[in-house]
Amino acid sequence: MQISRLLQMTYILLEKGTVTAPELAERFEVSVRTVYRDVEALSQAGIPVYTSQGKGGGISLTDRFVLNKSLLTDKEQDEILFALQSLSAARLPDSEEVFSKLSSLFRKNSTSWIEVDFSPWGSGQKQKELYPLLKQAILERIVISFTYLGAAGEHQSRRAVPLKLQFKDRAWYVVTYCFDKNAPRTFKITRMSNVQILDGEGAELLGVGQEERESAGTSHEEDKGNEMPRIALVLKIEPAAAYRIVDDFREEDIVKQEDGSFRVTSNMPSGEWLIQNLLSYGELLEVMEPASVRLEMKARTAKMAGKYLG
Repeated sequence: MQISRLLQMTYILLEKGTVTAPELAERFEVSVRTVYRDVEALSQAGIPVYTSQGKGGGISLTDRFVLNKSLLTDKEQDEILFALQSLSAARLPDSEEVFSKLSSLFRKNSTSWIEVDFSPWGSGQKQKELYPLLKQAILERIVISFTYLGAAGEHQSRRAVPLKLQFKDRAWYVVTYCFDKNAPRTFKITRMSNVQILDGEGAELLGVGQEERESAGTSHEEDKGNEMPRIALVLKIEPAAAYRIVDDFREEDIVKQEDGSFRVTSNMPSGEWLIQNLLSYGELLEVMEPASVRLEMKARTAKMAGKYLG
């Protein structure tokens, strides 16, 4: 009990500066004599506490005493403030207020070292406003409706409970429980439009239990929840595309050749996504293996060329 009271007394003195013994006695429901014994115990523990007489007097800490002198090192202070600033940058509720209070308590000047913007480069205002809306729906477990552009180019109406945001492979997704499929689904945020919160509809009201929430996120809407078969690729990529190689492939899959080009061996999901991703390299990529993908790339590039030869 005394240890708890001593810690509370220290925080009160840090916050208020000077407090009288009768005020502390009333606060902790102890005698004034006990308060002075606590002051002596704090002093013996290395806390620079002192008493002053006369008007405006009382029990105080030395002016330059900060929390790190008793409990936290200077590095630990910085780590706490940096973590809180990260949460504040992500717009977590109340984190900015806590950050401000602890900065004052630690007597540190805040350094703005992080800024988080979830929207992609070139996003319009509507795209920027989407993330706060999704955050609200996640925290309050509210149902949303939206239009989704599927992999085949079709527009689909969806109604779902957002559960969390997920960043994967340079893109943001929202993990949901989708009522149209009655199953977990993950949607790519850039393909979502006309997103609206459905007033009065919460996850519990619509029967989404804890088990559904915990299992959500295992299926992507693009592949309808089925794991795409993988295919072994051997690629030759020109030096001009080096900046992309390190983003798209593992370091151990990349071998630099004598002519400056890169040989990449990788197992990737097959299907339309793979072809479109390879085509995005333009003339800087050549598929060496397998023959089936090489032939498909040849057919696609011939079709593209035909659009400009007429």
